[in-house]
Parts: sequence; structure tokens; C-alpha cells
Amino acid sequence: MIKPQITSQLQKLETPFYYYDLDLLRQTLSKIKEESERYGIHVHYAVKANANDDILRTIFDFGFGADCVSGNEISKAVQLRLPGSKIAFAGVGKTDKEINTALTNNIFSFNCESLPELEVINELASKMQRVAPVAIRINPNVDPKTHKYITTGLDENKFGINHWDFDKLSRLLKHLPNIKLTGIHFHIGSQITDINVFKELSEKVNTIAAWFEKQGLNLQHINVGGGLGIDYEQPEQNPFSDFTAYFKAFNDHLNLKSGQELHVELGRSVVGQCGHLITKVLYVKEGLKTKFLITDAGMTELIRPMLYQAEHKISNLSSQLALQTYDVVGPICESTDVFAKGIQLPESKRGDLLAIHSAGAYGEAMASGYNLRDMVKAFHSDQLLKHESLF
Repeated sequence: MIKPQITSQLQKLETPFYYYDLDLLRQTLSKIKEESERYGIHVHYAVKANANDDILRTIFDFGFGADCVSGNEISKAVQLRLPGSKIAFAGVGKTDKEINTALTNNIFSFNCESLPELEVINELASKMQRVAPVAIRINPNVDPKTHKYITTGLDENKFGINHWDFDKLSRLLKHLPNIKLTGIHFHIGSQITDINVFKELSEKVNTIAAWFEKQGLNLQHINVGGGLGIDYEQPEQNPFSDFTAYFKAFNDHLNLKSGQELHVELGRSVVGQCGHLITKVLYVKEGLKTKFLITDAGMTELIRPMLYQAEHKISNLSSQLALQTYDVVGPICESTDVFAKGIQLPESKRGDLLAIHSAGAYGEAMASGYNLRDMVKAFHSDQLLKHESLF
């Protein structure tokens, strides 16, 4: 998955660091563009997955919009010359400052998640003498069949407006002159690999959209969110998500009106497979029941295994010796700082370079300075292949 000529370059860099294969990212974006344009579907990239500047520039160069969940994400997208008209702003707890940032930049849509939020946006828009375009985020109570910590569309989740508040919503919208309802929005979870889930979502969306139209509430667009997963077990064999089936599911099962736009918000499936966390073995430690490979990267650089019990494939880029069984652990003073247990790797020694794959999404974006650790650098294939100065 990492080209041999790149591996030799990686050996020269101070670890740990993130490495991004921009060629793979461009191939992924090309596939998304081809399949989405087949049906005229608008794609917003979920910036929370990875907000690295080089990643964002590459994505925006393909003409995709942004799905933002903070004011700073909006500012970053605008700074990188993305028009506000391509930005959707989601999030269950938007602050006044963030709402004002969005209003100032004339964004495409506020994805509103509660009745009180609608009232606040109306008030702030009135002060700026603007009308805020709003899509109502709705909780459709669809099980995404994924980890409970990344499920967002069930009745018990904090996200979105539930069906029992629809009548209140309809009445409230009539009294908010600085709100313009433009659409409805959904997002049911993340790392979804069962395409049938999106078919079920489409059926729920059809029912909900029909209710809005019956109330005389015109919907210019429908936003079905993101959530499409990637293959963490075999990233080399499956570097791309099934974008063909994903877009086709909505095209086949959503009942769009003439002229009504369909928007999606892909994140993980865009950037997940192009990123790797590169780390060195500090020590090989004999335990009571296992051997530990203690690395210089930890949960501060990739928290998904510790937070979601996620499994990432790990490769030893320095060794081709016989396989042995190891627990790969980080240096952080937490028992949960474990990347993998009982995995097979070539016999490893101090100084060996390991690659933790499929780290392009929610790796660098969720990094922290816990234990006062340095925030690590990121490098990409274009830099290494051009032999640019990296320091």
C-alpha cells in the first residue's frame, strides 16, 4: 500500500508522523466525482474527518463542498477559497459566535438540530439583517448497524429533531421571519458498510419529506448526510469504498421532486485509506503472556482503537523475518493505550518502522497534546516524491 520508493524516504523522517498518499486520495475523489455526477448528487466533504490543509486543497480542487461542524472549520474552508455557497453547517451545539461566522460567510445551509436553535439563528440573523437558509436535521430512528459510539440517528441520540416535535416545528417556522426553510437533513452514523441501511434511510426520508410538503413547506434540497465506511481489515485489497452502490441506493430509493437537489456529506470514505500513522519501535518487551512492541506513537496520535475498539491493520516496513505474535502498544500512561493485541508481524526490533494503516480519517483530526506530547507533523507523497525539504 505504501510504495517502496516512499518507504525509503519515510525512514529519514522523525517519528511519529502522518503520511498521506495524495495519489490514492485523487483516485478516490475521481471515483466519487464520477459516481455522484452520474445522478447529479452534490457532495460535501466532512471536514471533521481530516482538516489538513493539503488534504482540503486537494478535495476542494475537485469541486466538492464542505460539511462543517464548527465555526473554525467554516473559517478554514473559506480561507482555502471555498465559496460559502458550498458550505453546510451542522452541529448540535452551535455557539452565537459560530452562527455569526456562518451568516457572515453566506453559507449554503444551517443544518438545525433543535427548536431552540432555530429561534437563536432567527434572532442573530435579524440583528445582521439577513435571512438564514436552514435545513432541519431530523432523527429518522434508523439503526446504522455500526458501533454505538458512532450511531447518531436513533431516538435516544442527542442529534436532530424527533418526529414528536414536528407539529411544534411547523408552527414555529411561521413565526421566524429571518429563517428560510430550504431542506431537510439526516445523518444516522458512521462506518456504515451495509448498503441496505441507506435504502432503509431513503424510505424514511420519503415519508418525512412527504409530511413537510403536505404542510406546505417547500424543500429545495434533501441532505442524507454521510456515514459510508471503509475496509480497515484489508485496506490494500479494498482501498475504495463502494461508491457505486452508495450513490445508486439513493438514486433508486429516494423520491425526489423535479428540480429538488440531493446532497451527501462523505468524510471517512474520502480520506480514510490515504492516511497512515508512521511510528518506530522503541522497545521489544517480554511480557508474561505476550511480547510488547512499544512504539513512539500512542493514543495522542490515533485514538480510535482506544475510543471505539477500532482495529487498524499494522505493517512492519523494516522487517521481512518470520512472523511472531505481538501486542502493539503506545507510550502514554494509560492502560488503554493499545493499538492491537495478539497480531502477527515479522520479527521486530528497536528502530523498526511500523505503519498503522487507514488512519486518514479521525487520526490527525483527533490528535491531542495529552502528557504534554508534541503535536506531530504530517507529510504527503507529493513532497517525498519531489524530494522537497521536509524540515
